[in-house]
Amino acid sequence: MRFENTLDFARRLDADDTLKDFRSKFYFPIIHGKEAIYFTGNSLGLQPKTTQDYVLNELEDWASFGVEGHFHARQPWLSYHELFPNLLTKIVGGLPEEIVVMNQLTVNLHLLMATFYQPTKQRYKIICEAKAFPSDQYAFESQARFHGFNPDETVIEVGPRTGEHIIRTADILSAIKQHAHELALVIFSGVNYYNGQVFDMKNICKAAHEAGAYCGFDLAHATGNIELHLHDWDVDFACWCSYKYLNSGPGGVAGAFIHQKHIGNKDLKRLAGWWGYEKATRFQMEKGFKPIATAEGWQLSNAPVLSMAAHKASLDIFEDAGMKNLVVKGQMLSDYLFFIIEELNRTSKEKFIEVITPQDAKGCQLSMLMLKKGKEVFEALKQNGVIADWREPIVIRVAPVPLYNSFEDIYHFGRIITQVINQ
Repeated sequence: MRFENTLDFARRLDADDTLKDFRSKFYFPIIHGKEAIYFTGNSLGLQPKTTQDYVLNELEDWASFGVEGHFHARQPWLSYHELFPNLLTKIVGGLPEEIVVMNQLTVNLHLLMATFYQPTKQRYKIICEAKAFPSDQYAFESQARFHGFNPDETVIEVGPRTGEHIIRTADILSAIKQHAHELALVIFSGVNYYNGQVFDMKNICKAAHEAGAYCGFDLAHATGNIELHLHDWDVDFACWCSYKYLNSGPGGVAGAFIHQKHIGNKDLKRLAGWWGYEKATRFQMEKGFKPIATAEGWQLSNAPVLSMAAHKASLDIFEDAGMKNLVVKGQMLSDYLFFIIEELNRTSKEKFIEVITPQDAKGCQLSMLMLKKGKEVFEALKQNGVIADWREPIVIRVAPVPLYNSFEDIYHFGRIITQVINQ
């Protein structure tokens, strides 16, 4: 499609958008008496208007039934977590038995590493991306120390080449091959939080397995954003949060994936808890852990129902919209944003913005390196009702989300930046 930098063109795209009505299902922050243009769904998704009802239902059932709500609530709490695997299969590309909703992201990362990072004197190294999100960095470092290894020697980071902003897949595969005989685990994010790069998860996983290592992914910025096929890619494990693209509230309950080939293996080491015990005999309270033969076997505690109710409200919207439809619209939104930024650079006297997100490997998020007037642009966006994200030293991250952002939002975003540049 040939894009145009006009309001009429943006409105035509919105008129033809089959998902346009989903925008009305969300609350928007109000700035200067108007709905904000919200471009930070990559950090915290907007609240669905149905969330309050979903949570209120559980509060009412708690008030009405007390502990009996575990059995007699409208959605009995005892089995509440069982509502989610079927809703997430198309979002993460996994089988229902491979998916479980539990805990928070970094808790799940540690639980999964307890199983899939079992270093030996020969095989102990972890390969990851340079400047991974801090929680991941700390998890890898602490896991290495927990097993008695020096993180500086254990954690191998693959970064961009000098003068570049993205990590080349060839360099990741080369690092895996170089350290193959000492490698225990390869773990990357699905989408890099800083530059928005989508990693080639399929080929990274294939290379890890050829090297004799496990492979996992932190999908915090990928789940609900890009197309995923965790089962088909043969990913060993993955985890994600629900409060970004999945719109399930600050600190919302997280999710995990364990491949089908692992879930029935009762000999795998793991940190165990009561809720991972086989269901038929769980309430006999006997010694000797017997894990459920699904991803549920990695659970520790019973479901945080109030948080899960908020999660259910959002996932029901995803079910209605269809993940494939959301991916198509998300790509078109980010392509239009790319075009608008290129137009800004083309029509200005000098280049003001460098997009450091690769156009051929991106989701919703674009990260803009502000070569001129970065803080001025960011402040002008805020003053004009645009909620974006500033990352030091000079990056603005924006993420047009297909459930609630429009092409007109992107047009106005470009217009505000143009005004600042031309001052």
